Amino acid sequence: MTALADDLVARLSLPFEVEGARAYISASIGIASHDYGGNGSIEAMIRRADIAMYAAKKAGKNRLAWFDASMERELQERNAIEDGLRVGIPRGEIVPYYEQQIDLATGSIHGFEALARWQHPTRGVIGPDIFIPIAEESGLIGDLSLAVMRQAFEEARSWAASLSLSVNIAPAQLKDPWLAQKIVKLLVETGFPAERLEIEITERALCENFGLAQSIILSLKNQGVRLALDDFGTGYSSLANLRALPFDRIKIDRSFILAIGDGAEQAGIVDALATLGGNLGLPVTAEGIETAAIEERLRGLKIRAGQGWHFGKPMTVSEVRSLLAERALLHTGRGLESGPARQVL
Repeated sequence: MTALADDLVARLSLPFEVEGARAYISASIGIASHDYGGNGSIEAMIRRADIAMYAAKKAGKNRLAWFDASMERELQERNAIEDGLRVGIPRGEIVPYYEQQIDLATGSIHGFEALARWQHPTRGVIGPDIFIPIAEESGLIGDLSLAVMRQAFEEARSWAASLSLSVNIAPAQLKDPWLAQKIVKLLVETGFPAERLEIEITERALCENFGLAQSIILSLKNQGVRLALDDFGTGYSSLANLRALPFDRIKIDRSFILAIGDGAEQAGIVDALATLGGNLGLPVTAEGIETAAIEERLRGLKIRAGQGWHFGKPMTVSEVRSLLAERALLHTGRGLESGPARQVL
């Protein structure tokens, strides 16, 4: 059976002519065995083969996959997550956690990045790596993102005016021509100042529909919102794109920051990215700072801003309130933003 399926995939991959033009197709094949166990009905076998076919597509397409029980468990888990999101988003179960953004020269907090977490009623806190991909696949990412933004805006409006709030925009959201209007509507309804908001957009998102992304970015800029290019250095955007779009900051991808201790070559890459940002007149933030050694190395490269678990894990809203209250008490007369920002959870 495997040999036959392999031959089918190979033959279907061969080019063919359509009205004088060469065309290509690919095939993904799922196979289920009748003696697998459990329900051996024709309907059950077809469903298992269908599950295996989608596993083949997920693995890269143009291949075959045999059904096994793990595929069915994965599908059931995915469906449970999607169903839970459809109920949990309107209930407010998806909440913002906050990661400190630090001035590396002074150790002060200059803002927070809002990160989505799911406070599941029976499973506890679920990380974004579990539910964000499913939210994107199911078309729920827009509702999820706006729900988290609303909560973050309502909380952050009471912070000191010197503290900014950063939020991420998923690539799929940049396909929504009304995105800028939706964000501005949230700002008006919550009373959060547009100039304290920084929207983070990845390089990958820009490449999927540059024209629409540019329109959304310009609309937000016209309202006073600041914009950051996230995951900078991962290779998707060009210098021309950077020059064409009114970004206010670039954020160096954490993969480069984590590798900075591996040798002069990695440090040179980070230095080059920071220099490019400087030449473009854009402040640079380093993501993924996890040790004091990395922080010190970045200061040596003249990078002024950073974030990561070295400064504390992402915090709940109550933990942020406690941190800011403590800092206000400790630094009365010197400003809330003064002093060291270390906070280990």
